[in-house]
Amino acid sequence: MHAATAVLVLGAVVSLGACAKQAPAPERAAEVTAEVAPVPAPTQALPLVVVHKSPSCGCCGLWVDHMRQAGFQVEVRDEDNVNPVKERVGVPYGKGSCHTAEVGGYFIEGHVPAADVKRLLAEKPDAKGLVLPGMPMGSPGMEMPDGHSEPYTVELVRRDGTTAAFAAH
Repeated sequence: MHAATAVLVLGAVVSLGACAKQAPAPERAAEVTAEVAPVPAPTQALPLVVVHKSPSCGCCGLWVDHMRQAGFQVEVRDEDNVNPVKERVGVPYGKGSCHTAEVGGYFIEGHVPAADVKRLLAEKPDAKGLVLPGMPMGSPGMEMPDGHSEPYTVELVRRDGTTAAFAAH
């Protein structure tokens, strides 16, 4: 047996032995005063976000990073032409941006903040998705080094293709 393997085996035996030891019983029952904290219910995993973007788009990659930092698993699909995806999911004319994502049966167009996506998934409106037309400065993936941002509004796209304000930033 190699020395490294022997050290690993010895470490595992010692570790397992420590787990098997019981804590000493209190001398009196009255000394047991620790409250048992309730175990929180496991949080439901966020659904996979599939992002369709141009392989050369840097700001799209920054938005992907933003979504991952917010707890989403993200699958990136680099495509030379994302217009067929936009048409398939129903992005309204004039509301497009540089990337289109699909998550939980909805589409997300553009640099929509992760908090808005989480709200959409929690509220489950009868809608197609969210759009943030253009690429507003200060939106996720479009942050400026000096912190400058411009106000923007994320819109909900209803089933009939009309839009309504969803969140103002």
